[in-house]
Amino acid sequence: MSETHAQNSPDASSDPASPAGPASAGGAPAGNAAQPSEPAKKRSGGTISVIAAIAANIAVGIVKFIAAGISGSSAMMSEGIHSIVDSGNGILILHGLHRAKRPATVEHPFGFGKELYFWTLVVAVSIFALGGGISLMDGINAVKAALAGNVEHGSMVMSFVVLLAAMAIEGSSLYVGLRQFNAARGDKGPLRYIHDCKDPSLYSVVLEDTAAECGLVFALVGLILTTVTGNAVWDGVASIVIGLLLMSVSFVMLGESKGLLVGEGMTRDELLVARTLVEADPDVVKAGGVLTMYFGPDTMLVTVDVTFREGITNEGIIAAIDRIEAALTAKFPQAKRIYIEAMNLTGVERQLARAKATPDE
Repeated sequence: MSETHAQNSPDASSDPASPAGPASAGGAPAGNAAQPSEPAKKRSGGTISVIAAIAANIAVGIVKFIAAGISGSSAMMSEGIHSIVDSGNGILILHGLHRAKRPATVEHPFGFGKELYFWTLVVAVSIFALGGGISLMDGINAVKAALAGNVEHGSMVMSFVVLLAAMAIEGSSLYVGLRQFNAARGDKGPLRYIHDCKDPSLYSVVLEDTAAECGLVFALVGLILTTVTGNAVWDGVASIVIGLLLMSVSFVMLGESKGLLVGEGMTRDELLVARTLVEADPDVVKAGGVLTMYFGPDTMLVTVDVTFREGITNEGIIAAIDRIEAALTAKFPQAKRIYIEAMNLTGVERQLARAKATPDE
């Protein structure tokens, strides 16, 4: 039989499911609770980039629709739809960030952090359906109309002016987003960071703004070719390309949001670091598999089975648990719930053998 010792975070005393206070013996130093975690700092940066993107998209979207009405350009109409969809998506992400901050309740003891993941999934679906789908169909219809000779474009001057101005505005929004994104990812490559990141607000705006800037380039090329050749097919083709671009962005966000909602944990490298920290304690003989799950950008559950040295007293185990928790929270501030279970060496080794047999995804 194994003996279980549950170790909670410093704020466990406020857990509505534990009115009597922490269930574990001992805890991390109280000073840890007063210091803002690194994920929280990064999330505030994500909020800044989201707000900047919303302001830019609303301003640009209105002007794009005006230009589309004057010129009759399908690509310009797609860009107007794109801007309005991006504005709505930014508002949804801000809503998700706000909802995710709600305190834990009895029915949701780990808080509401995953609400951000849900709303990011909604954003990805809206990009696919409203942004990509409508732009794609509008472009296909425009190409059909152009081939049938049923398209008459008005003055393109307004569209060119709007596109160039929009590229400057979207570029400034993208610059703000990239600064926050690069500060958050550090030395990691962009794609690797997006895959490992647990806060979608830190990369969703960058993906949308990058797609917006590329879409403006495609629209500009389409209008230039339409003006030079007199063939409106190019305008429809540009709209189709914009739609496919938005769908590609939505696929990336759908994949990442799905993984976070299903329950992602630490990366394999981080798990090795965590296990090394546990085994570094002088009273630990061996640590089993470290199981983790994110319940929000800065809320993570950590469970680990540990074999303590022979002859250790209950007081010694409690002290060891305190040291292990302090080491883990110092390295991983997002580890708000840590549970350590004492297990015999045979059980730990069996668990490690099963972990090694688990294939990488």
